[in-house]
Amino acid sequence: MRGRQVRVARRDTDLRLVGDRWLIWAVFVLVAAYTTGLLLHGAGPNPLVDTWLGELTQWVPVVVFWIATLRTGFTRGDVIFATLAVTFNAAADTYYVVAMGAGGELPFPSPADLGYLLFYPLMLAALIVLVRSQMRGLAWSVLLDSAVGAIGSAAVLTALLGPVLASAIDESAVFATAVAVAYPVFDLLLVAAVAGIAAAPGLTVGPRWVFLVGGLVVFAAADVVYALLEVSGTYTVGLPLDAAWALGLALMAVWVDAAGRPHTGPALADKKTPALFVPAVAVAAGLGVLILGTQIVQPVLAIVLASLTVSLAAIPLVFRQRLLRRQARTDDLTGLPNRRALYADAPALLTLHRVATRQRHSALMLLDLDRFKEVNDSLGHDVGDGLLVQVSRRLAAALPDDARLSRLGGDEFAILLPNAGEAEATAVALRLRDALAATFTLDGLSVQTSVSIGIALFPEQGHDLGDLLRRADMAMYKAKSGRLGHHLYRSEDDSHGDTRLRTLQELRTALSDDQLVVYYQPKIDLQTGEVSGVEALVRWEHPTRGLLLPEAFLDLVEEAGLMHALTRIVLTKALNQAVLWRAAGQNLTIAVNMSASSLVNVDLPEEIVRMVVVRQLPPSALMLEVTEDFLMSDRARARTILTRLREAGIQIAVDDFGTGYSSLSYLRDLPIDELKLDRSFVLPMADDARAASLVASTIDLAHSLGLRMVAEGVESGVAYDELARYGCDHAQGFFMSHPVPALELDTWLATRRDLEPETTNQL
Repeated sequence: MRGRQVRVARRDTDLRLVGDRWLIWAVFVLVAAYTTGLLLHGAGPNPLVDTWLGELTQWVPVVVFWIATLRTGFTRGDVIFATLAVTFNAAADTYYVVAMGAGGELPFPSPADLGYLLFYPLMLAALIVLVRSQMRGLAWSVLLDSAVGAIGSAAVLTALLGPVLASAIDESAVFATAVAVAYPVFDLLLVAAVAGIAAAPGLTVGPRWVFLVGGLVVFAAADVVYALLEVSGTYTVGLPLDAAWALGLALMAVWVDAAGRPHTGPALADKKTPALFVPAVAVAAGLGVLILGTQIVQPVLAIVLASLTVSLAAIPLVFRQRLLRRQARTDDLTGLPNRRALYADAPALLTLHRVATRQRHSALMLLDLDRFKEVNDSLGHDVGDGLLVQVSRRLAAALPDDARLSRLGGDEFAILLPNAGEAEATAVALRLRDALAATFTLDGLSVQTSVSIGIALFPEQGHDLGDLLRRADMAMYKAKSGRLGHHLYRSEDDSHGDTRLRTLQELRTALSDDQLVVYYQPKIDLQTGEVSGVEALVRWEHPTRGLLLPEAFLDLVEEAGLMHALTRIVLTKALNQAVLWRAAGQNLTIAVNMSASSLVNVDLPEEIVRMVVVRQLPPSALMLEVTEDFLMSDRARARTILTRLREAGIQIAVDDFGTGYSSLSYLRDLPIDELKLDRSFVLPMADDARAASLVASTIDLAHSLGLRMVAEGVESGVAYDELARYGCDHAQGFFMSHPVPALELDTWLATRRDLEPETTNQL
């Protein structure tokens, strides 16, 4: 039944998406019909074409824009401004059509002009919001290219609009002149903004960028042609030109339709402008305006803008060597010195400092973000890049003034601390860890990260940068594998580094060669004595070291960013085993542990549901165990992910309950089915009355919230009996069974069935 509900929900979602797509198709069908009507209806106005079809081509795109605004929950400023822009434009057009139909003529300016003119500043505001957050992170050379593109396009448009500007000036009608001049000026600004954004290859402006550009360019081009026809007195309503505004709006509607939709796979028409294409075209256009100005009189503003375009384009040539040298030493993403700069400057700094301070210490610190690969893989490289930028800013703010911070690549940073021994370097490391402990906010997502820091001292632990980096790297991995946060290099770390690298390579081989196996530990219903489910626990069948328990390799899995791959393997094996058990009449719920790094992936619920549905299992056959740390680190994301899983019918349990945060409010807020009381509470029950009382009260708490309670680590009959007396729902531990392979568990289950009355009485 639950599987059918999942399929129905997926079908309903698909139908909604198809409905939205049909609206976009309807926009283009209307534009095509309108264009055909303009071409065929002949001279004079035609109410069907000029009024009804014309207005539909204005208002149906407005509906698309408002749907996108509602879909994004009014949180996207660019979508809101663009929606208001097309709404005012459509309202102005409707007023114009109605007024012309009633009286035949409109004064200039009229209320319609207000709506038409509002389109431009609102659309400019949308473009500004679209790129504002990224402008600070761009290199100045990219901003210069944007300026060249914007000013060059403005020069060409000014040359084209020269006659329009000249005819609009009427000293006897100041207000009418201002309105008339506003149209070409706004067109100029709009085209300049589009060209400036297109010239900046570092900007990420989302999917379907080309449709927004195309729509605005078509819209502005229609304005220019209209203005030139008006000046010559040849424009009449019903020309094919009228369809150009409708086409521009239709293209913009395609862009806004992508807003708020889940982005899977490559985006349609993402912005991929060649780095120098727009500046080169702008310079050529500027030169063209200047050359044309020697033959034909051009507006002074056009000549000034064209000259400025060529002058700005020449700046990188003048400072080329200096610019290239600086760029070669600077990290493009964060603006910090890069690895090349560190290698170039460190030898001199270390030598000078050693001479100046008479052999006093310096320290090299190597920093690596924990589980950064999971952020990239789950949330996307854009979010990962944003995290690196914010991390670099926090690091720089927390360092002493004389420290040298560099980004070596990926998520690795190096810090050179002059005049710093072990105590000073340790103090700085603690300060950096505190600086990065606070939550980062990226594109509306709350992201938490931690850092592992390795420290090597100069000159005792290395006489040059290469030695220091190698030893700091060993220390950093010691800190990471031991979850120490930071670690000062010791001589014994050499062997640890070699072991770690060897184990990491073997672990990658294990993932690809199917060396991971799943053991199962049964859970017993304390009221009936029946086996209610099993927990899937991963083991590594190492070719030389034998069977390895999770504590021997899971930290390395996390460190190497392999947890998502391991989780997928365990889920696959566990669900395949569930199919076999159900075919044999054993309807056991299988619990699988999920790490916080795996749950970062926002697409995880759909992936897990697909794995369950494809095996024709009921969703309730799977239970996912999560930790309190994940639930509390980002409660909004936890609620979103767990709710999607729970709505699909998959059960949720909180593992190691009682060992994490002290706040219990998440038990009320989050969709949880079961609590698993940590073994540290269960083991001392027989000898500690306070521990027993704590267990009893925790069981009562779970039941008062409508949750089941499972006790882990049950290793004696005394604990088993006490838990049953307290009303605990399920128990799991060595007293009943160790974790065993599936075949061995089958034997255990068969033996238990044969002895069920006796076993139940004993338990």
